[in-house]
Amino acid sequence: MSPQLIGTFGLIAVFGLIAMGMQIGYALTSVALAGLIVMVSFTGSMGILGIAPYSIVADYMFVTIPLFILMGNMAYASGVVTDGYTAGQKWLGRIPGGLAIATIMGCAGFAACTGSSTATSSLMTSTTLPEMERYKYSSSLATGTIASGSGLGILIPPSIPLVVYGLIARESIGRLFLAGIIPGIMLTLLYVATIAVWVKIRPSAGPPGPSSNWKDRLSSLKHILPMLSLGLTVIGGIWAGIFTPVEASGVGCFGALVIGLARRSLKIKPFIQALESTVKITAMIFVIVLGSMLFNRFITLTGLPPLLVSMVAESGLNTVALLVIIVAFYIVMGCLMDAFGLMMLTLPILIPVVSQMGVDLVMYGILMIFMIEMAQITPPIGINVFVISGVAKHIPMYTIFKGVVPFYTARLVMVALLIAYPAIATYLPSTMMAPPI
Repeated sequence: MSPQLIGTFGLIAVFGLIAMGMQIGYALTSVALAGLIVMVSFTGSMGILGIAPYSIVADYMFVTIPLFILMGNMAYASGVVTDGYTAGQKWLGRIPGGLAIATIMGCAGFAACTGSSTATSSLMTSTTLPEMERYKYSSSLATGTIASGSGLGILIPPSIPLVVYGLIARESIGRLFLAGIIPGIMLTLLYVATIAVWVKIRPSAGPPGPSSNWKDRLSSLKHILPMLSLGLTVIGGIWAGIFTPVEASGVGCFGALVIGLARRSLKIKPFIQALESTVKITAMIFVIVLGSMLFNRFITLTGLPPLLVSMVAESGLNTVALLVIIVAFYIVMGCLMDAFGLMMLTLPILIPVVSQMGVDLVMYGILMIFMIEMAQITPPIGINVFVISGVAKHIPMYTIFKGVVPFYTARLVMVALLIAYPAIATYLPSTMMAPPI
């Protein structure tokens, strides 16, 4: 049996194990280990398994993962999302669809200090949905806004999936963070435009909310400026070369703690819960990364990536056509399995292919994040929809999925713009004032 055929069977085996319910990290590790036994030897594969866990996660850059997760969890426990929505409500609530727009702005603001979309989905549902229902908003518009806006958390830096992508692809995490800013802002504006068009066509879907005076509007800003300033400090420090990404994660984590204590909103019990959540999420991510790294070694030994590179080169596909095929593949497979796991499974195979075709790996990383975001609201797996349905049990799931359709269209527009104009993602990284790290 040829090595390439062994690699193909390995891919099929991973998909089969995931379909049977095995977690992606364990599926990757199991298949990689079996493949290494076949390709190398039992003794050699056991040697790799013995040293791989430490050698992989002992990478200095992995420190950013638990620290940024803890930063986000402390911001979550401190009520930052609630304050961000309240400020948006004061400024935008009186216009048609204003509460939905305030929800998008709240999601974007929270994204500046955490990379968790599921946490945002849960908190925004319990915080903003009752308010929108109070003013007779359409259930589809309200839940579609929350589900879609929550996905901004993994695009606007700091983003945990971007950190993991950078470690797997050996790309600068600082450049990846900067690359997510302009697409994140553009997608936020597209969401706002989507809401504006929706309520223009159907005014009853998003009637005007409460009006506030200027004193209340200005007063609402004092609660959100500290955390937004912290987010700007973290990203600005990376851009200016003041911090490395690891140092920025430490600064952000410490800053979130200080802000929570200064506001007296970070109590002992929520703080302990934030620590526990950080440990659980970090362990889950490390298992997935370990499995992906081992699978990468197995796939490399099979020679499958060079074979795919030569096949793509001989096919005559141009870069745009290749990226469109990859996007279509992720949309279809994202309906069947967790998109983050799918990204970790396919990166070892696709990175050599897109790199050989001249695709900028920073832009490709942002494209991958867009595909993860889309999968989070794509039936039947859409995790954000499940989270919202679990909190808002009175709203049928099909109503939520119906509400995300217009926002899904906005994401497709953003994906098309990114493929057509890669500079949307690559411009800011090219302006970094320090060597990329």
